[in-house]
Amino acid sequence: MKRLAILGSTGSIGANTLEIVGRFREEFEVLALAAGQNLSVLREQITRFKPRLVSVLDRDRAHALHEELRGDGDPHHVEVVYGAEGLIRAATVPEVDLVVSAVVGSVGLSPLLAAIDEGKDVALANKESMVMAGEIIVKKAQQNSVAILPIDSEHSAIFQALGGKMGGDGIKRIILTASGGPFYTLPAEQLKKVTPQEALAHPVWEMGPKISVDSATMMNKGLEVIEAHWFFQVPPERIEVLIHPQGVVHSLVEYVDSSLIAQLGVPDMRIPIAYALSYPKRLETGIPSLNLVELNHLTFALPDHEKFPALRMAYQALETGGTMPAVLNAANEVAVEAFLKGLIGFDRIIEVVAATMNGHTAKPLRGVEDALEADHWAKEKARDFIQEVVR
Repeated sequence: MKRLAILGSTGSIGANTLEIVGRFREEFEVLALAAGQNLSVLREQITRFKPRLVSVLDRDRAHALHEELRGDGDPHHVEVVYGAEGLIRAATVPEVDLVVSAVVGSVGLSPLLAAIDEGKDVALANKESMVMAGEIIVKKAQQNSVAILPIDSEHSAIFQALGGKMGGDGIKRIILTASGGPFYTLPAEQLKKVTPQEALAHPVWEMGPKISVDSATMMNKGLEVIEAHWFFQVPPERIEVLIHPQGVVHSLVEYVDSSLIAQLGVPDMRIPIAYALSYPKRLETGIPSLNLVELNHLTFALPDHEKFPALRMAYQALETGGTMPAVLNAANEVAVEAFLKGLIGFDRIIEVVAATMNGHTAKPLRGVEDALEADHWAKEKARDFIQEVVR
């Protein structure tokens, strides 16, 4: 039996992870859950999966949850912790075999590194950590003989096309597919009128708010390019992106003999989640098979870098290296949050990111402190730009 800690348990990835766990109770045991503000869902998860430890966003929520559990008699004796330290506690429960990192944003970096330092394998959906400090994460994982298994559908597809390997000889290029998001065919001049509700309506996948907006700007694919570089040790010039609106081909690997190997499947995140949880085995998920007969056509197109410059900016950040990817990621987090709150327009998201990057002089990434410092600087700088826009 594999024992799990799930960081971000009430989000989309976390909920789907627990759905898989619930289907295979003989395979998995949940020892720790970490959530943010959604205590009602967390309480249901505690009742069903009986973890030893749970972490929430802050002291007030921790107190409220502790009192409620005590009022119920707390038959499972759940320890309640909170904040950044709570996330680290959840990631480092001694008996845990696999940490599922499904939190959103830079907050996932410290618990990820703590889990690796404790020698725990990680199923990673928190792409921001790999963007911020991929070089450090990969090196630490190698030093501690830790496996980092991708949950993102694209990186899971590459992992599967590589036969369960993280890179290796013989790779000509990696092709990441992108649905294009909800606005790929929308005229450029109409992007400034896009509302948060429209940006959250992804045409293919059901995802959380932040990643849905990132998909709409195509920043999500840019972050995935950086993540793929570190996951599979392939140089940026051999990582390509193609628009594939059907969302059936999840990514491809071309080998030096020009053979292309693709992973196909219905667009359901439970498939890559189940593979990461059970690797190297596979689980009978009960998800419907892809009906190849009903597929009328599969189309691919080059991305429009002028209309959606986020992808180009991600390549630039990766090429610059050092602290620049952390700055890209941090500025984007702040800008997306401001858009969702109605403070800036959709078209301003990338403007904020570009202005922040232009104001940063990249430094070498000597340790995690450099990544965190760049993250803090970029968030402050991005907020300053947003204040100027709002005024």
